[in-house]
Amino acid sequence: MATTRRLPGPFTRPLRLPGPARLLGSPLAWLFALFSVAVAVWMLLTSLKSTRAIFAEPWSLPADPQWDNYARAWTASDFAGATLNTVVLVFGAAATTIALSAPAAYALSRILTRWNSGLTAFFALGLGIPSQVIVLPLYVMMNALYLVDSLTGMWILYVATSVPFTVFFLTGFFGSLPRELEEAAALDGASPNRTFWQIMLPLARSGIITVMILNVIQHWGETLFGLIFLQSEENATLSLALLGFLQRMQFNGADWGGLFAGVCMVVLPVLACYIWLGRRIIEGMTLGSVK
Repeated sequence: MATTRRLPGPFTRPLRLPGPARLLGSPLAWLFALFSVAVAVWMLLTSLKSTRAIFAEPWSLPADPQWDNYARAWTASDFAGATLNTVVLVFGAAATTIALSAPAAYALSRILTRWNSGLTAFFALGLGIPSQVIVLPLYVMMNALYLVDSLTGMWILYVATSVPFTVFFLTGFFGSLPRELEEAAALDGASPNRTFWQIMLPLARSGIITVMILNVIQHWGETLFGLIFLQSEENATLSLALLGFLQRMQFNGADWGGLFAGVCMVVLPVLACYIWLGRRIIEGMTLGSVK
């Protein structure tokens, strides 16, 4: 049976806790998690097999691990250069996004005017615009500015597409911080600018780290913008290098072991980062959800 709990204070309406939904949702969540782990383990084991073994015994353990699959995938598609491009591009865009979005989010959450709700809704609307809709106008504009096939142009694109979510996320997070700290800082003679940089920004560290990791995960394997706006191999990112490896297989023969090794090199760094910082991500999202 569903249980009820009465909230304290002015709330008199009971809060219903759906028991059957919880009993059904928990096993489904665990099944999904186990399925995701199984897929990751299978992908890792498959990357250590030869092409013949992958099709002959797809579910068996690698009898003779083929570590040279990783070396072949690394050299065949210039994964070294693509990795450097991806790291510089993704982390540079994430840092720039935070530098632009944090002051804007703080102002929207603290400076109360009649325009605040409209501006916050304006940033939220940016979350609902599909990337496919704006590709053609962006290409025309960036081509006129000579930013096509340029890492600088991709950096601008990543920052522009990340700002709406980052501002929307950090606005709620800054809004959850106590205003008494700002009042105490004002009494001590601190300016609003100093209060933001020395007091409020360090307190929002969990939220900033969370949204930065989410932006890195979003752009690490991004393919659509890279496929359209990057045309030369020296500017290729990891996803484009992997796509190039797949295209070469059509002419040089099937190398599924090398392909799975390339997929692992693209996916595993982000997966390891999420496992390492997963608790901090959840903490940052829950801290900014309520006041």
